[in-house]
Amino acid sequence: MDKYMKAIRQNICSICADSNDFGKCSLTDDEICALEVYLPQIVGIVHSIDSRNIQDYIDALRKEICSECHSQQENGYCYLREDVNCSLDRYFPLIVETIQRADQIA
Repeated sequence: MDKYMKAIRQNICSICADSNDFGKCSLTDDEICALEVYLPQIVGIVHSIDSRNIQDYIDALRKEICSECHSQQENGYCYLREDVNCSLDRYFPLIVETIQRADQIA
């Protein structure tokens, strides 16, 4: 998981809306980065799908991670996604690409 976290920090954290002007995370101790919490599941999703269609990956994200998230309601509505405040949703295509590139380097 270390190589994936390193790649994510370089490619996603540096541009994340939750980073400061220097690309460092600005989340407080009371906030949790979904990328760090769900990284093993995210990598599992990316490794379990072989598709050129990003929607296939997004569907798996919704099924495996979003469905378990406390921010998503039973009907599938998520206030974080709605407010574009979910880092997984906002950056997921880039996250998938970053994990796939990290696999090619290894």
